[in-house]
Amino acid sequence: MDITGIICEYNPLHLGHKKQLDHIRRQHPDSGIVCLMSGNFVQRGKPAIVDKSIRAEAAVGCGADLVLELPVTAALSSAEGFAAEGVRILGSFCTRLCFGTESGNKESLLSTARVLLSEEFSAALRSRLDQGLSFPAARQMALADLSGQAQLLSQPNDILAIEYCKAILQQQLSLEPMPIIRAGSYHDSQADPENPSATALRRLLLEGGNWQDYVPSAAIPLMEKANLHALSTGEKAILYRLQTMTEADYETLPYGSEGLWRKLMHNARSLSSLEDILTATKSKRYTRTRLDRMVLCAFLGITAEDLLSPAPYTRVLAFNQKGREILKEARLQGQFPNAGTRMDSPYQLLEERCGDLYGLFSLNAPELPGAELRRRVCYTQT
Repeated sequence: MDITGIICEYNPLHLGHKKQLDHIRRQHPDSGIVCLMSGNFVQRGKPAIVDKSIRAEAAVGCGADLVLELPVTAALSSAEGFAAEGVRILGSFCTRLCFGTESGNKESLLSTARVLLSEEFSAALRSRLDQGLSFPAARQMALADLSGQAQLLSQPNDILAIEYCKAILQQQLSLEPMPIIRAGSYHDSQADPENPSATALRRLLLEGGNWQDYVPSAAIPLMEKANLHALSTGEKAILYRLQTMTEADYETLPYGSEGLWRKLMHNARSLSSLEDILTATKSKRYTRTRLDRMVLCAFLGITAEDLLSPAPYTRVLAFNQKGREILKEARLQGQFPNAGTRMDSPYQLLEERCGDLYGLFSLNAPELPGAELRRRVCYTQT
């Protein structure tokens, strides 16, 4: 079966995402569309603004056939880990991977990925890191040293697109990259009528502004009834966790290499706000997003070892009739990594804990624990 995969967050789903789904339908009318979507916590190191079940149902309503959950341990990984695990899951049964980029040039993305995988690049990167540069800056300069072209590492969608290409090459998959131009700015704080950013939409949702004009019509009723979530609502809970963690707890955190965990521990025990802690821990060596993910992992009880362990199953969130056929065929051919809604494993306990803690970020009253055990898969009969 011809299947197009998308690795996404839909935080929230907007008109730009609908354009991508429509583009795939035009280019490959017979293809199924499978979205592998971050759950209730996203790669920025923040809670998703609305629950994953609502975002998954909206995706099917807007053109997807099947929505799977990207495991939380992948969703909170670096761009490299996020892409590698997403490609691993979708590469087992998809024909192509569609993603947005600023450049839209498949050959340039693949050639850059090959350079980044070379031994020469590893040496050039280490040399730049030894100068005290942050990883993104060191990587961009190392690429310029070898190829003279580092522009593809200056835009957020291109950076992630290259990581997808790297993962496809490393895993030796037949998955075809399908880049499309991502118009508009990824970080715009003001909503563009044609190409809104998720950043702008989150601001409108939280401030009570007019967000409906930037969301596909099928998603509006779902979003209107959704309970909103924000990091600020759970700040006291995060501070409690940071202040009661032992030194051994800090030492097991992901992203804590080169003594960063110790610096975070010291600041968490001497400062009273999350922003102050993060500001004091930040340096030119480490990006703010890395610290945000590190703190969220601390709150959720996710260790560096957890991030390195592939999830034993892939949770199904929503599907339609064609999605049902995709699931059936993939299972019959043994292509799915134990697809299902839950299994008995340590990862299941981690997943359930993350589901419970997500409720503490609700803008309304804290949500009841046990959300993962009560969750139902959405089936749309279309």
